Amino acid sequence: MKASSPRTNRTTPKASAALAAQLTPGRVYRREDLAKVTGAVDRKLGELVESGTIQKLAPGLYYQPETSRFGNLPPDDHQLVEAFLRDKHFLLFSPSAYNSVGAGTTQLYNSTLVYNHKRHGVFKLGNREFNFKVKPRFPLKLSVEFLFVDLLNNLSELAEDQNEVLRQARSSLPELNSSRLVNAMRSYGSVATQKRIESWLNA
Repeated sequence: MKASSPRTNRTTPKASAALAAQLTPGRVYRREDLAKVTGAVDRKLGELVESGTIQKLAPGLYYQPETSRFGNLPPDDHQLVEAFLRDKHFLLFSPSAYNSVGAGTTQLYNSTLVYNHKRHGVFKLGNREFNFKVKPRFPLKLSVEFLFVDLLNNLSELAEDQNEVLRQARSSLPELNSSRLVNAMRSYGSVATQKRIESWLNA
């Protein structure tokens, strides 16, 4: 059963404990947001981190743990990334999702991609690493057609044999919705991906 209120260490100073009492378990907070509700925010946050009441995930990013009978639960990935970016417009997924498009990929990837408009690079947030990539366009939800296009965009980065992936991707083309595929290709495909898919469709 999940806890319904924050738990503070007995040694936590009273003023810092009062701040902890305002936090919601399972929520990620930015320092700047907490500074609006309390004074001496850096001192209080430092005391709460030291006492184990909250966790520091990254500079300026804190987590009030939600607990279960098995211990503290990790922060939700979407909430964590949203707080980090200060933006709700991003697409978060694992490259393992490419395995669903029927192109013969089976590799499991221990990484998480974040397509967004603001940050680029690998960032460690808490105990997780996220690979942020700035993209001009991306959907807010995954679809098979988008994953098919994105797989071809990133063909050189895959662990599988590229020629075999291309062969199976082409053979799986009739199983996809052609109009949605064309829309995804035109919206998100690189020049090379667009040329490849158009040649397959026109063959």
